[in-house]
Amino acid sequence: MKRNLIIVTAVALMATGCKKILTPDEENLRSVEQMYTDPSYAQGFLLNGYRTMPGYYDNSDYATDDAVTNQLSNGYLQLATGSWTAANSPVSVWNNAYGALQYINLFLANTDKVKWAADPEVSALFRMRMRGEAFGLRSLYMFYLLRAHGGFSADGQLLGVPIVTEFQTVTSELNTPRASFEACLQQIYKDLDSADYNLPVEYVDVSATAQIPERFRAITQKTEAYNRVMGAFARQLFNGLISRSYRTRVGLLAASPAFQHASNTTTWAKAADFAAAVVDYKGGVNGLPANGGTFYTNTGEIDGLSNGSNPPEMIWRDNIQTNNGDQEAQNFPPTLFGTGYMNPTQNLVDAFPMANGYPINNSNSNYNAAAPYTGRDPRLARYIIYNGSTAGVGNQVIYTGSASGTDNGINIRPTSTRTGYYMKKRLRMDVNRNPASTTGKNKYQPRLRYTEFYLAYAEAANEAWGPLGTGTHAYSAYDIIKAIRKRAGVGTSNSDAYLEEIKSDKDKMRELIRNERRLELCFESFRFWDLRRWKAPLNESARGLNVNGATITPLVVENRAFQEYMYYGPIPLSEVLKYSNLVQNKGWQ
Repeated sequence: MKRNLIIVTAVALMATGCKKILTPDEENLRSVEQMYTDPSYAQGFLLNGYRTMPGYYDNSDYATDDAVTNQLSNGYLQLATGSWTAANSPVSVWNNAYGALQYINLFLANTDKVKWAADPEVSALFRMRMRGEAFGLRSLYMFYLLRAHGGFSADGQLLGVPIVTEFQTVTSELNTPRASFEACLQQIYKDLDSADYNLPVEYVDVSATAQIPERFRAITQKTEAYNRVMGAFARQLFNGLISRSYRTRVGLLAASPAFQHASNTTTWAKAADFAAAVVDYKGGVNGLPANGGTFYTNTGEIDGLSNGSNPPEMIWRDNIQTNNGDQEAQNFPPTLFGTGYMNPTQNLVDAFPMANGYPINNSNSNYNAAAPYTGRDPRLARYIIYNGSTAGVGNQVIYTGSASGTDNGINIRPTSTRTGYYMKKRLRMDVNRNPASTTGKNKYQPRLRYTEFYLAYAEAANEAWGPLGTGTHAYSAYDIIKAIRKRAGVGTSNSDAYLEEIKSDKDKMRELIRNERRLELCFESFRFWDLRRWKAPLNESARGLNVNGATITPLVVENRAFQEYMYYGPIPLSEVLKYSNLVQNKGWQ
């Protein structure tokens, strides 16, 4: 059975019926042969792979125990409360990913025929770099497909997705089965190997021939030729460090409890090794960026970015947006002229320890329920607006209780919080949304940041070798977590006594690492996927806190309605109905 395809002039540039038909730009309605003499046109196919990458802030947090939203029609809210089906899946990446793979595979099939530059050495370097980018992007999309759609069939097979490494035409067999999860992993690792071979670790200008990496020096010994292709001008394109980062993401996913199966050969030790390659490149434990936890509000650093440079915390980022206030418009409290979309939960607030490092339910914490925000982990005030916090250009005091007398109070208006909290992370407090004097600021969205990979190492190393084990590396899970908590300002008054108490207990360290990951990466679209790969409870009710002076009232804000099979996302129903060889994940209809 063949999928119906649309031929776009002589190029036959289309996507499979199983993988959403593309609508190409008008300038691409040309023959494939024109790629060979027009390198900008050829590169356009590769750029399509960048253009449709999943965004970093997808707000899937709304469907977790970390947040709810006041957008009652939001897809993630509906997903979490019983409307997630194979026909209606906000987390599906199937169509976009396979559409992007069509462009990437067409590009790879034709790169050898393109005259990239008049200088043959420069042309050869461009060919290497762009092929490396394409292999990297192909692995990226396969990772997102595997994360969203990998899972177990009804008969217990651990399955991935169909592997597509060639441009599909009207004569291609399109009714292809899902490959095994392991086969998908190996394809991703293979593509990342190809990316590593063809790309520098980072794009930096060199001043001497000896600084050109050896494999590129075999092509050219001219610094100006190397810099033209592999230098700073190419920053924010896929590079070798990004490749290491995605290898880590893949390894961590594969080693996690949800994907344990005899056919899966990725171990926790392998995942730790992958993460260590990123951590080592940054300089080990001492290389953890000092201000990485406040990347979104390091205003001087953000405003000073130019020429594609990265802050110390960033491995990869999106382009700078100038005079921007979109995140603030969406998430500021109403009195700051925002619509308060992201409402952190009491569940998340309770996950922040005390400043002395002890969890609030520990007898040594000195937590006072009558003053719930006093003496807490400094990250709580940095990431969440709670009753009595200040926010905005005028340091306005925000009162969130239902009797506060302001629009910021619980459920006062459709734009008010439902939980008693507003998100502060991701936002610049020097943005002004007042219609009388609106001002935006420079912004960027992360794609990869170092803290994620320090946490990935801690998680994998603890599972592989215990809290204090190091494998072949110079640091342990304990060392990483100690550095992260010290940076946050946690346990600095007592040498982090709680961490010292549990540092030999693998299970307690696992709990702490997962909690540190929850805090450090909150509102960054990790929690939804972390809960699933850990096979952690999904149905914890989202709670809030109504604070009106001395009267503090706990609230149940939203109940979750996830089923056991929802640890794994579905194959889109439309594809299963069309193609008999596509097996659905267990439980999905």
